[in-house]
Amino acid sequence: MTKVRNLWKPVFMNKIRIKKSSGDLPRGPFNLFARYISPNPITSFTPEQRFPNIHNTAFISQYASVVGDVTLSKKIYIAPNATLRADEGTPFYIGENTNIQDGVVLHGLAHEYILVDNKKYSIYLANSVSIAHGALIHGPCFIGEKVFVGFKSIIFNAFIGHGSVISMDAVVTGGVKIAPNRFVPPGAHVDTQAKADSLRRVPKDQVEFAREVQRVNREFPHSYHLLFGRARCSCGVAYEKNLLLK
Repeated sequence: MTKVRNLWKPVFMNKIRIKKSSGDLPRGPFNLFARYISPNPITSFTPEQRFPNIHNTAFISQYASVVGDVTLSKKIYIAPNATLRADEGTPFYIGENTNIQDGVVLHGLAHEYILVDNKKYSIYLANSVSIAHGALIHGPCFIGEKVFVGFKSIIFNAFIGHGSVISMDAVVTGGVKIAPNRFVPPGAHVDTQAKADSLRRVPKDQVEFAREVQRVNREFPHSYHLLFGRARCSCGVAYEKNLLLK
């Protein structure tokens, strides 16, 4: 039987090292497919294209979208169907060991910013943040270290202090500033500074819950890289590099 080489040519770029400013490709070992990881489109409000800047230890699911000037730091996990779209409000910064779970959306308003170390950001997530399934993070906003954002919650135009817990279905908006280690109850609507100032400290059981979510998700980037291997097609799925069809 004649052996025929598989003609399905993968376009996975394993070790791209082209700088963001070069105007070519983002860098890092991830699935490269213009529909999912791409520069922002040129518009009147974002006239320059910027590519994602992705650390090689970050893992992005093959079903996630990362668009525009998005910095993904070390050991980040981006789950399936998450969308990080810096095509209007820009840039985004995602700190080390942060996990962005299934169905989460990050987007921002044009020309609306928060300042971190005198630099403008549409969205800034510090280190070790957990954004749970289905949450909406809309800039301008700042989320501090070790914050937990619960299922289907909404954060828009807000500053969330380090160590806080935003429970499921909660809404935080109105330009409020939540102090460190504060607890937003399930379904709460925090839209005034008075409401933000009245929040109690995070209960011990919620601190432990947030810590466990962070512990579990810290294992995913390395483990998924091992699972998917070095050879992946444009959709991110692993394949046998020297596969022969009989």
